[in-house]
Amino acid sequence: GILALRGIDPSDLRSARAARERQRERDREVEMARVKAYELRSKTSKEMLKELEDMKAELATLRVAKVSGGAASKLAKIKVVRKSIARILTVYNQKQKAEARKQYKGKKYQPLDLRPKKTRAIRRALKVEQKFMKTPKQKTKASNFPMRRFAVTM
Repeated sequence: GILALRGIDPSDLRSARAARERQRERDREVEMARVKAYELRSKTSKEMLKELEDMKAELATLRVAKVSGGAASKLAKIKVVRKSIARILTVYNQKQKAEARKQYKGKKYQPLDLRPKKTRAIRRALKVEQKFMKTPKQKTKASNFPMRRFAVTM
């Protein structure tokens, strides 16, 4: 046929097609391990911890496969699983912090990690209302001797 005229062996095409199909299959496998942050946010803490354990177990098996000379797809999957573990931990910690903020809202004291960071100097500085406070003597003096008003202005 046409392939023979062009000097292409049909068996080469079949093997190339099969190779592409195998690559797609590997990509799908890798995609399955990837977790999305927005999906994690809708889950409970227990579900997230369960998923974290599964990911860690999967990472352990992948590392064993790496040492014993596993397939390239498994080696590529290690990175994806590590990133997924990081995503799960990030979302989990964000949820924990949000719950802690909710718990301490309106309280007089907050844990150090929930307070605004700013800089050490700013944290030590007087607050605005403290800065402009006056002693009773200053208040009396200000009311008894107000600023003088002059009719002529320069």
